[in-house]
Amino acid sequence: MTAVAQPPVGTGRVVWLTGLSGAGKSTLASALYAELLARGVATELLDGDAVRENLSKGLGFSKADRDTNVRRIGFVAGLLAKHGVTVLVSAISPYADTRREVLGSFPDALEVFVDAPLEVVTERDVKGLYLKAIAGEIPHFTGVSDPYEAPENPHLHLRTDRISVDEGVRQLLEALKV
Repeated sequence: MTAVAQPPVGTGRVVWLTGLSGAGKSTLASALYAELLARGVATELLDGDAVRENLSKGLGFSKADRDTNVRRIGFVAGLLAKHGVTVLVSAISPYADTRREVLGSFPDALEVFVDAPLEVVTERDVKGLYLKAIAGEIPHFTGVSDPYEAPENPHLHLRTDRISVDEGVRQLLEALKV
């Protein structure tokens, strides 16, 4: 039996995109994912909505449940990064202390604050969730009736109301030194 070559342990990276719903996390992460794959970089995308549906189904939106979701994403990201994968996490992850806890376990993680003002994310919201949350119809909605704690010192702060997706990807690639 021939041994299968394994990537060096610890060569992966974690890029954690955090921000309000509609800020552009998934859009940037998807574009960066495609670019990294095109450059031959082993990459995986962990989108918060997909993880919540498949790995964290049944969790609610209490602080404890949101923290559990973020920790689960971090656990999976760590497993992948340990095997040489650049992991792109696109998740609201609203609480700074939990982000710090999770990101602290990755020595060279990048925390990226994907930012747009509430009025912009409300305009982008095709489902009308922000308007419903503002009207009090949706409880525990991050950025409206539940807090979002913005990173104080992110590695990168991308204002998606001021830059294009291509410019955001360029800045992310520069931060990754790829």
